[in-house]
Amino acid sequence: MQLDAEQLINVLAEKIGDAAADIGVVGIHTGGAWVADKLAAKIGAARVGRIAVTLHRDDYATRGLHPQKNTTEIGFDIEGRHILLVDDVIQSGRTIRAALNELFDFGRPASVKLAVLVDRGGRELPMQADYVAITMPLEGAQQLELTNAGGVLRFEILEG
Repeated sequence: MQLDAEQLINVLAEKIGDAAADIGVVGIHTGGAWVADKLAAKIGAARVGRIAVTLHRDDYATRGLHPQKNTTEIGFDIEGRHILLVDDVIQSGRTIRAALNELFDFGRPASVKLAVLVDRGGRELPMQADYVAITMPLEGAQQLELTNAGGVLRFEILEG
């Protein structure tokens, strides 16, 4: 099955609407940051940032993940602002928890809503997206990877 990431971004933008011009859009490195850039342009949001979750992940060693050297870059004040947190895929909820911890290190937003392209199910934590382009459970060993080839986003389903 193929997933058209660019089309899923359009679906997400339609669900969010253009009433979001005054929000801050914050994408989770790396895939969520790519999606946030495109999504912000489509919904007319002028404030876009990126958030790194490495320092707040509690499962890198147990899941065989490799810490990334991305940094958080939020060039606007989040204090009292409505934030749209963006990621490419939600599954366990651990990345979202880590992103919220990092976000609150920068201030106290008025609200935080979550937008994701794909909801795989399989939560380990009580995290739920407010906006989802598609819900698509995969087999346990399958992985969904977002790639960026010259600004064009594509999903690949990897067999584990």
